[in-house]
Amino acid sequence: MGFEMASDNLPEFMTAVLTTGHGGYETLQYSQSVPRPEPKPEEVLIRVGAAGVNNTDINTRTGWYSKSVSGATSEGGASQADDASWSGAPLNFPLIQGADICGRIVAVGNGVDASRIGERVIVPTMQPAPGGGEFDTFTVGSECNGGFAQFVTMRASQAFAVKSDLSDVELASFPCAYSTAENVLHRANVKSGETVFITGASGGVGSAAVQLAKRRGATVIAQTGAWKAKELLDLGATRTVDRNADLPKEIGTETVDVVIDIVGGTAWPGLPDILKRGGRYVVSGAIAGPMVELDLRTLYLKDLTFLGCTAQHPEVFGNLVGYIERGEIRPLVARTYPLKDIVAAQTEFQLKKHVGKIVLIPPQE
Repeated sequence: MGFEMASDNLPEFMTAVLTTGHGGYETLQYSQSVPRPEPKPEEVLIRVGAAGVNNTDINTRTGWYSKSVSGATSEGGASQADDASWSGAPLNFPLIQGADICGRIVAVGNGVDASRIGERVIVPTMQPAPGGGEFDTFTVGSECNGGFAQFVTMRASQAFAVKSDLSDVELASFPCAYSTAENVLHRANVKSGETVFITGASGGVGSAAVQLAKRRGATVIAQTGAWKAKELLDLGATRTVDRNADLPKEIGTETVDVVIDIVGGTAWPGLPDILKRGGRYVVSGAIAGPMVELDLRTLYLKDLTFLGCTAQHPEVFGNLVGYIERGEIRPLVARTYPLKDIVAAQTEFQLKKHVGKIVLIPPQE
């Protein structure tokens, strides 16, 4: 058999959502007869307890990552494009998506200590590509199957044990959003006493960045809809700014040390203007549109640093697990759905009326 199991009664088949290609909801196939995977050497088999919904799941499905797409994520993607993935390489369909995973190890492959069976784990979404360089990534739910299923296999080195009283649903709200947020703060070297401006602050990454920047001792200005302002102030924002505000007029030019941008779009030119001389702009998303207009004179005359963030430094996810175990950050779950209702969950997610994460729960029998 080549692996050890927690018991000999694991099912031969499992329930999962198969993404059959790039496109709309019609490409999501809920199936109760998907062969259960078996862990290869140096892998573990995880029984999924919960899986969060993320922009990347939807953007990958719709083909938004294709260079042929220039609009907002809400406008969809390019269903026939071969470059519509994180890596720019064609995906192998059918694919099980689901970038966020929390569950328990129920079997281990050769080379993995059997004592790991029973561990509750979470999994980083952005992983180092096997044999790749510093910025080569391997994305859960894209280059390998993800958490929209009852079981998933994962490299043992990428299954992080977590000791916490939080529920699987709460833990599943952390991996993608919080590691993305921690990575941008790490890459920008955000320090205590600095002022950080966060776009899209009510979303998963944005609300995580509010907490994590506050944890570092920064002053946080959160951009969001007015009806979500109180929740962000409760999370640690010092003040909020409406998402339609004229930023230089609202908060002043050269007032911010770091901009964390997840939005992009037509309002983008105001972001370099609010940065102080020597400030840092960090981007890890473009939900309002990837095409922006930059006056290069602002960039070089103000000595700004621009950082694009996808690949995560090795220490980022381990640090995140430590924050969770010490109770330094808290989960923010907006709503849960059973896995069979994935279309309803992703539909609500795209309305952007929630604060925090929407989480799917696969069948637990």
